[in-house]
Amino acid sequence: VFCFPDPRTDPWPLVYSPLPVTLIFASYLSVVALGPCCMRQRRRLELRGLLAAYNLAMMTLSSYMFYEFLVTSILGNYSYLCQPVDYSRSELGMRMARVCWWFFFSKVIELLDTVFFILRKKQEQVTFLHVYHHGSMLFNWWSGVKYVPGGQAFFIGMLNSFVHIFMYGYYALASLGPRTRRCLWWKRYLTIMQLCQFVAIAAHSSYNLFTECPFPDGFNTAVFLYTLSLLALFLHFYYQTYVRGRR
Repeated sequence: VFCFPDPRTDPWPLVYSPLPVTLIFASYLSVVALGPCCMRQRRRLELRGLLAAYNLAMMTLSSYMFYEFLVTSILGNYSYLCQPVDYSRSELGMRMARVCWWFFFSKVIELLDTVFFILRKKQEQVTFLHVYHHGSMLFNWWSGVKYVPGGQAFFIGMLNSFVHIFMYGYYALASLGPRTRRCLWWKRYLTIMQLCQFVAIAAHSSYNLFTECPFPDGFNTAVFLYTLSLLALFLHFYYQTYVRGRR
């Protein structure tokens, strides 16, 4: 099914044209490519206070988005199996569209994760998985907000926001220093939670490819294939870090 831009979200910041997100992505790649060279002769930055504030802010934003996705879907009696987009300007339709925009905008903010790694000279953390995940989510959710702000997409945003509450909570505690970091034994379970998230999203999107659901098959197919790529990359990360690494 061909999708037209949603007239409700099309004029919103960063949505009206692909140019802003493309420029943001190009700037991001420039930082990834040139940042380590610029930091080579400079002292690494600690950024302890800034990181704690940033991670707490992202945890708060994730909590807000999870709450909005959950409550709006309950009030709107959303189906977890097949939910078309509510293109109306009703209160609930606009509320879901707004939280979808905030979720997209959170992906713009999350690019700072990479900037902080580079400023702290933790280049080993800026892996292909890291850059691929951050960059691709930017475009995925730009297209989601522009064409299908709501519907089946709410499940992905709700699940990802839930996982990010714990992820940014972990990073907030880790940023407090080595003494706190020694107590954080549950990083492995964060990765398991992310893997479970990808399995749930893949199952959710693939289900609608085999049923009659008035949600664009193109988006469900794209989500399914993209989620499989993340699942493969995160499984490789899990094996390298927690299985092979332990050995």
